[in-house]
Amino acid sequence: MSKAPLQLHILIVGCGLGGLAAAHCLAQAGHKITLFESAAAIGEVGAGIQVSPNITRLLIRWGAGEKLAAIAVRPQSIVFRRYSNGERVAYTRWAEKMDVFGAPYYHIHRADFHKLLYDLAAPRIELRLNSTVVGCDPETPSLTLASGETVKGDLIIGADGIKSYIQRVVLGHVNPAQPTGDAAYRALIPSSLMLKDPDLKPFVDTPEMTGWMGPGRHIMGYSVRAKREYNLVMLHPDDGSVESWTAEGSADKMRADFADFEPRVQKMLALVKSTLKWRLMDRQPLKTWIHPAGRVALLGDACHPMLPYRAQGAAMAIEDAAVLGNLLSHISHISQLKPLLYAYESLRLPRTAATQASSRLNQKIFHLPDGPEQEARDFQMRQAMEAELAMLERERAGLPVVEDTMEGNPNQWADRKKNNVQFGYDADAVAAKWWQEVGEREIAPLAFSERVSGRL
Repeated sequence: MSKAPLQLHILIVGCGLGGLAAAHCLAQAGHKITLFESAAAIGEVGAGIQVSPNITRLLIRWGAGEKLAAIAVRPQSIVFRRYSNGERVAYTRWAEKMDVFGAPYYHIHRADFHKLLYDLAAPRIELRLNSTVVGCDPETPSLTLASGETVKGDLIIGADGIKSYIQRVVLGHVNPAQPTGDAAYRALIPSSLMLKDPDLKPFVDTPEMTGWMGPGRHIMGYSVRAKREYNLVMLHPDDGSVESWTAEGSADKMRADFADFEPRVQKMLALVKSTLKWRLMDRQPLKTWIHPAGRVALLGDACHPMLPYRAQGAAMAIEDAAVLGNLLSHISHISQLKPLLYAYESLRLPRTAATQASSRLNQKIFHLPDGPEQEARDFQMRQAMEAELAMLERERAGLPVVEDTMEGNPNQWADRKKNNVQFGYDADAVAAKWWQEVGEREIAPLAFSERVSGRL
């Protein structure tokens, strides 16, 4: 990334994955970064997270590829099973299939991912902990902290999550959240315990993402931390939980909610000592991410919170950061800032809205009640699995292979077109293409015009 001719002082609110990625990309573009975080310390929060090729290609370019591989697990495939008996109804290879995108698919612990991004950003930014933002003037622009201090800058980035304060400043109101009807338990099991049980050992030995689909519920399980821990995410009907990453749930209640799932699931849940639980709320895409004054913009969950059914929440935030960093590497006059921010919005909003819709679709697909719709779903998923296995046999036999695109299959990971759209996206290339086709013609001349009019 080239250095911007004009250095901005950029104030970023929120030290999550999106905030750190934005800090890194904007610092790489030559800007001065001050990052504000309300917490007093950076702690280990969360559980497993999926890092798909549309992110890993960026991390590799940023020089973090080796560190990422050392702390991650590379899944061979994704498998879906019937909840009651564990029968396999879907199978899609990942390891080789993801190679076509030029970057691997990984499973990782969220805290490890956060540290990776922190280590990238920290040397070139000022991080201010225990700094709760209570005011934002979008015209100045400036932030007011709970301490009473006011900090001025050239641009404010709201990366402050699903309950974003900066979003309210941009919109002038709160974007309403609708309950999905679901809540989620998260739990980690030491892999050493699973390895002792012959029924559970294969889940650790064979790195797959396994999903169990049931009426109104599903479970996703996969290994993280170089197979030292097994991550479980358990979606179920909401019973009054709260929207929080850190709220404790009841392990006993969790076991009761999935008591009709197959015996191996029961064995896993018996190993869970504690669980986090959070309510899943849905929010529609925003009409804009940019304040009219052109000095405040949103990023990540602050503008496009993702439901977890497609595992693309972190990916979208990091793509945002890469696109924004690339665009602002070209700024040479402050008059270019507002149009560059609107370019960022125009490039990112349609993609994130489509990904939000794709996530909502999986909620319906995974949670069908037993009956005709569920049977039709399983039949289609099995068709894709049989085609995948037949293709694998032909590859092993050295025979020609013609891939079925599986377009529209309820197993969205089997749909080649959706994979290409989701995982083949290159944020750097998208931003570079826009600058070559639009920015150089419409944005670059603004600096010259402003300087000329200034002299006159």
